[in-house]
Amino acid sequence: MTKISQITAAFLLLGVSFATADEVKVKDVEATYTNKSSIKADKELKQHIAFGFANTTGNTKTLNLNGKYDASFTTIGYNTQPLKVAFNAAFFYDKNNKVLSNEEYTANLGVEHYIFDGWLGYGSVNWLRNPDFRNYNNKFAVGIGVGKELYNDGQHSFVAKLGTAYNFEDFADDQENRKFGSLNQYLEYNNKLNKTSLLFVKLGAQENLEDFSNDYEFTTVVGLNFAVAENLSVNIQEEFSYDNLPATGFKKTDTKSIIQLGYSF
Repeated sequence: MTKISQITAAFLLLGVSFATADEVKVKDVEATYTNKSSIKADKELKQHIAFGFANTTGNTKTLNLNGKYDASFTTIGYNTQPLKVAFNAAFFYDKNNKVLSNEEYTANLGVEHYIFDGWLGYGSVNWLRNPDFRNYNNKFAVGIGVGKELYNDGQHSFVAKLGTAYNFEDFADDQENRKFGSLNQYLEYNNKLNKTSLLFVKLGAQENLEDFSNDYEFTTVVGLNFAVAENLSVNIQEEFSYDNLPATGFKKTDTKSIIQLGYSF
Protein backbone atom coordinates (compact mmCIF):
# COMPACT_ATOMS: atom_id res chain seq x y z
CA MET A 1 0.00 0.00 0.00
CA THR A 2 1.46 3.40 -1.03
CA LYS A 3 1.56 6.36 1.33
CA ILE A 4 -1.10 8.16 -0.73
CA SER A 5 -3.48 5.20 -0.54
CA GLN A 6 -2.76 4.86 3.19
CA ILE A 7 -3.71 8.48 3.80
CA THR A 8 -6.84 8.06 1.65
CA ALA A 9 -7.79 5.01 3.69
CA ALA A 10 -7.25 7.00 6.86
CA PHE A 11 -9.77 9.64 5.87
CA LEU A 12 -12.28 7.01 4.76
CA LEU A 13 -11.96 5.32 8.15
CA LEU A 14 -12.42 8.66 9.90
CA GLY A 15 -15.92 8.94 8.45
CA VAL A 16 -16.84 5.53 9.94
CA SER A 17 -14.88 5.22 13.15
CA PHE A 18 -15.51 8.52 14.85
CA ALA A 19 -19.26 8.95 14.50
CA THR A 20 -19.73 7.13 17.82
CA ALA A 21 -17.05 8.92 19.85
CA ASP A 22 -18.40 10.38 23.11
CA GLU A 23 -15.75 13.03 23.68
CA VAL A 24 -12.73 12.72 21.44
CA LYS A 25 -9.94 13.76 23.79
CA VAL A 26 -7.86 12.22 26.56
CA LYS A 27 -4.71 13.34 28.31
CA ASP A 28 -1.26 12.20 27.32
CA VAL A 29 -0.61 10.93 30.83
CA GLU A 30 3.12 10.35 30.43
CA ALA A 31 3.70 13.82 29.01
CA THR A 32 1.52 15.50 31.65
CA TYR A 33 3.22 13.99 34.68
CA THR A 34 6.77 13.16 33.48
CA ASN A 35 8.06 13.52 29.94
CA LYS A 36 6.95 12.62 26.44
CA SER A 37 8.51 9.31 25.39
CA SER A 38 5.80 6.87 24.32
CA ILE A 39 7.00 6.86 20.71
CA LYS A 40 10.00 4.61 20.04
CA ALA A 41 12.69 7.04 18.93
CA ASP A 42 15.42 6.29 16.38
CA LYS A 43 18.40 8.12 14.90
CA GLU A 44 16.03 9.27 12.18
CA LEU A 45 13.08 11.51 13.02
CA LYS A 46 9.97 9.44 13.82
CA GLN A 47 6.59 11.15 13.42
CA HIS A 48 2.97 10.22 14.11
CA ILE A 49 -0.23 12.13 13.39
CA ALA A 50 -3.77 11.26 14.53
CA PHE A 51 -7.23 12.76 14.06
CA GLY A 52 -10.64 12.21 15.59
CA PHE A 53 -13.98 13.46 14.28
CA ALA A 54 -17.62 13.18 15.31
CA ASN A 55 -20.55 15.03 13.73
CA THR A 56 -24.32 14.65 14.26
CA THR A 57 -27.30 16.38 12.62
CA GLY A 58 -31.06 16.34 13.16
CA ASN A 59 -32.45 16.94 16.65
CA THR A 60 -28.95 17.69 17.95
CA LYS A 61 -26.17 19.27 15.92
CA THR A 62 -22.69 18.57 17.30
CA LEU A 63 -19.18 18.91 15.96
CA ASN A 64 -16.28 17.26 17.75
CA LEU A 65 -12.71 17.48 16.43
CA ASN A 66 -9.29 16.62 17.78
CA GLY A 67 -5.81 16.24 16.39
CA LYS A 68 -2.42 15.20 17.70
CA TYR A 69 1.15 15.31 16.40
CA ASP A 70 4.14 13.42 17.84
CA ALA A 71 7.81 13.52 16.85
CA SER A 72 10.93 11.96 18.39
CA PHE A 73 14.53 11.09 17.65
CA THR A 74 17.60 9.74 19.43
CA THR A 75 21.04 11.33 19.46
CA ILE A 76 24.27 10.86 21.44
CA GLY A 77 24.29 12.39 24.92
CA TYR A 78 26.71 12.53 27.85
CA ASN A 79 29.38 9.83 27.90
CA THR A 80 28.14 8.60 24.47
CA GLN A 81 24.89 7.32 26.02
CA PRO A 82 21.56 7.58 24.09
CA LEU A 83 19.65 10.86 24.47
CA LYS A 84 16.02 10.78 23.37
CA VAL A 85 14.13 13.96 22.41
CA ALA A 86 10.35 13.91 21.93
CA PHE A 87 7.62 16.50 21.29
CA ASN A 88 3.85 16.43 20.93
CA ALA A 89 1.06 18.96 20.41
CA ALA A 90 -2.70 18.45 20.44
CA PHE A 91 -5.94 20.36 20.07
CA PHE A 92 -9.59 19.67 20.91
CA TYR A 93 -12.69 21.48 19.68
CA ASP A 94 -16.32 20.74 20.60
CA LYS A 95 -19.45 22.63 19.52
CA ASN A 96 -23.07 21.72 20.39
CA ASN A 97 -25.96 23.43 18.54
CA LYS A 98 -23.59 26.23 17.45
CA VAL A 99 -22.46 26.79 21.06
CA LEU A 100 -18.80 26.12 21.81
CA SER A 101 -18.65 23.63 24.69
CA ASN A 102 -14.90 22.93 24.91
CA GLU A 103 -11.63 24.06 23.33
CA GLU A 104 -8.18 23.03 24.52
CA TYR A 105 -4.57 23.16 23.33
CA THR A 106 -1.54 21.34 24.75
CA ALA A 107 2.16 20.98 23.95
CA ASN A 108 4.86 18.85 25.60
CA LEU A 109 8.63 18.64 25.14
CA GLY A 110 10.68 15.93 26.84
CA VAL A 111 14.26 14.62 26.93
CA GLU A 112 15.32 11.23 28.27
CA HIS A 113 18.91 10.14 28.93
CA TYR A 114 20.03 6.58 29.57
CA ILE A 115 22.11 6.24 32.78
CA PHE A 116 22.84 2.55 33.48
CA ASP A 117 21.13 -0.83 33.93
CA GLY A 118 17.77 0.38 32.59
CA TRP A 119 17.75 3.58 34.67
CA LEU A 120 17.15 6.88 32.91
CA GLY A 121 16.91 10.57 33.73
CA TYR A 122 14.37 12.90 32.16
CA GLY A 123 13.45 16.55 31.78
CA SER A 124 10.13 17.97 30.58
CA VAL A 125 8.25 21.17 29.72
CA ASN A 126 4.43 20.99 29.49
CA TRP A 127 1.87 23.64 28.45
CA LEU A 128 -1.94 23.74 28.46
CA ARG A 129 -4.47 26.41 27.46
CA ASN A 130 -8.23 26.20 28.05
CA PRO A 131 -9.56 29.54 29.41
CA ASP A 132 -13.30 29.06 28.91
CA PHE A 133 -13.87 25.52 30.18
CA ARG A 134 -10.99 24.74 32.56
CA ASN A 135 -10.17 28.33 33.62
CA TYR A 136 -6.54 28.21 32.44
CA ASN A 137 -5.17 30.97 30.24
CA ASN A 138 -1.86 29.14 30.55
CA LYS A 139 -0.70 26.21 32.67
CA PHE A 140 3.04 25.41 32.63
CA ALA A 141 5.09 22.69 34.30
CA VAL A 142 8.87 22.18 34.15
CA GLY A 143 10.07 18.90 35.61
CA ILE A 144 13.03 16.55 36.15
CA GLY A 145 13.18 12.99 37.44
CA VAL A 146 14.26 9.38 37.02
CA GLY A 147 12.62 6.26 35.63
CA LYS A 148 13.16 2.56 35.02
CA GLU A 149 11.61 -0.32 33.11
CA LEU A 150 10.99 -2.66 36.03
CA TYR A 151 9.85 -5.69 34.04
CA ASN A 152 9.75 -6.83 30.41
CA ASP A 153 9.35 -10.44 29.24
CA GLY A 154 8.52 -9.55 25.64
CA GLN A 155 4.76 -9.60 26.21
CA HIS A 156 4.27 -7.78 29.50
CA SER A 157 6.18 -4.63 30.53
CA PHE A 158 6.02 -2.30 33.51
CA VAL A 159 7.60 1.19 33.68
CA ALA A 160 7.81 3.59 36.66
CA LYS A 161 8.95 7.22 36.84
CA LEU A 162 9.34 9.63 39.76
CA GLY A 163 10.25 13.32 39.71
CA THR A 164 9.59 16.88 40.79
CA ALA A 165 8.15 19.82 38.85
CA TYR A 166 7.72 23.59 39.10
CA ASN A 167 4.13 24.53 38.21
CA PHE A 168 2.66 27.88 37.15
CA GLU A 169 -1.10 28.34 36.71
CA ASP A 170 -2.46 31.52 35.06
CA PHE A 171 -6.23 31.56 35.62
CA ALA A 172 -8.71 33.16 33.21
CA ASP A 173 -10.88 34.68 35.95
CA ASP A 174 -9.96 36.83 38.97
CA GLN A 175 -8.24 34.02 40.90
CA GLU A 176 -4.68 34.76 41.88
CA ASN A 177 -2.06 32.97 39.82
CA ARG A 178 -0.47 29.93 41.51
CA LYS A 179 3.16 28.83 41.65
CA PHE A 180 4.16 25.64 43.44
CA GLY A 181 6.49 22.66 43.44
CA SER A 182 5.09 19.15 43.07
CA LEU A 183 6.00 15.49 43.38
CA ASN A 184 5.06 13.60 40.20
CA GLN A 185 4.66 9.86 39.62
CA TYR A 186 3.95 7.77 36.52
CA LEU A 187 3.22 4.05 36.07
CA GLU A 188 2.63 2.22 32.79
CA TYR A 189 1.67 -1.39 32.05
CA ASN A 190 1.69 -2.83 28.52
CA ASN A 191 0.44 -6.20 27.29
CA LYS A 192 1.17 -7.24 23.70
CA LEU A 193 -1.92 -9.31 22.99
CA ASN A 194 -0.58 -10.29 19.56
CA LYS A 195 1.58 -8.89 16.78
CA THR A 196 -0.89 -6.10 15.97
CA SER A 197 -2.67 -5.36 19.27
CA LEU A 198 -1.51 -3.70 22.49
CA LEU A 199 -3.43 -3.29 25.75
CA PHE A 200 -2.14 -0.53 28.04
CA VAL A 201 -2.86 1.07 31.41
CA LYS A 202 -1.31 4.42 32.40
CA LEU A 203 -1.50 6.18 35.77
CA GLY A 204 -0.13 9.64 36.55
CA ALA A 205 -0.29 11.54 39.85
CA GLN A 206 0.84 14.89 41.24
CA GLU A 207 0.98 16.30 44.80
CA ASN A 208 1.68 19.89 45.83
CA LEU A 209 4.77 19.78 48.06
CA GLU A 210 3.38 22.63 50.21
CA ASP A 211 -0.08 21.04 50.71
CA PHE A 212 0.55 17.36 50.13
CA SER A 213 -2.63 15.96 51.71
CA ASN A 214 -5.13 18.35 50.08
CA ASP A 215 -3.76 19.61 46.75
CA TYR A 216 -3.33 16.54 44.54
CA GLU A 217 -4.61 15.02 41.31
CA PHE A 218 -4.35 11.79 39.34
CA THR A 219 -5.34 10.45 35.93
CA THR A 220 -5.87 6.86 34.76
CA VAL A 221 -6.12 5.82 31.11
CA VAL A 222 -6.96 2.32 29.86
CA GLY A 223 -6.74 1.65 26.15
CA LEU A 224 -6.26 -0.66 23.20
CA ASN A 225 -4.15 0.05 20.13
CA PHE A 226 -4.24 -2.17 17.05
CA ALA A 227 -2.89 -1.96 13.52
CA VAL A 228 -5.33 -1.92 10.60
CA ALA A 229 -2.75 -1.54 7.80
CA GLU A 230 0.89 -0.65 7.32
CA ASN A 231 1.55 2.61 9.26
CA LEU A 232 -2.15 2.87 10.19
CA SER A 233 -3.55 2.13 13.65
CA VAL A 234 -6.72 2.60 15.69
CA ASN A 235 -6.56 3.74 19.30
CA ILE A 236 -9.47 3.29 21.77
CA GLN A 237 -9.09 4.84 25.24
CA GLU A 238 -11.08 5.59 28.38
CA GLU A 239 -9.85 8.21 30.88
CA PHE A 240 -10.75 8.98 34.48
CA SER A 241 -9.31 12.11 36.14
CA TYR A 242 -9.59 13.42 39.69
CA ASP A 243 -8.44 16.83 40.99
CA ASN A 244 -8.98 17.36 44.72
CA LEU A 245 -8.62 21.16 44.38
CA PRO A 246 -9.96 22.04 40.91
CA ALA A 247 -10.29 25.57 39.56
CA THR A 248 -13.25 27.45 41.04
CA GLY A 249 -16.55 26.28 39.59
CA PHE A 250 -15.26 22.97 38.23
CA LYS A 251 -15.95 19.39 39.33
CA LYS A 252 -13.32 17.16 40.93
CA THR A 253 -13.90 14.22 38.57
CA ASP A 254 -13.88 13.99 34.80
CA THR A 255 -14.23 11.07 32.37
CA LYS A 256 -13.55 10.96 28.63
CA SER A 257 -13.64 8.45 25.79
CA ILE A 258 -11.80 8.39 22.50
CA ILE A 259 -11.64 6.49 19.22
CA GLN A 260 -8.79 7.77 17.08
CA LEU A 261 -7.04 6.82 13.85
CA GLY A 262 -3.27 7.32 13.63
CA TYR A 263 -0.72 7.41 10.83
CA SER A 264 3.03 6.95 11.40
CA PHE A 265 5.73 8.13 9.02
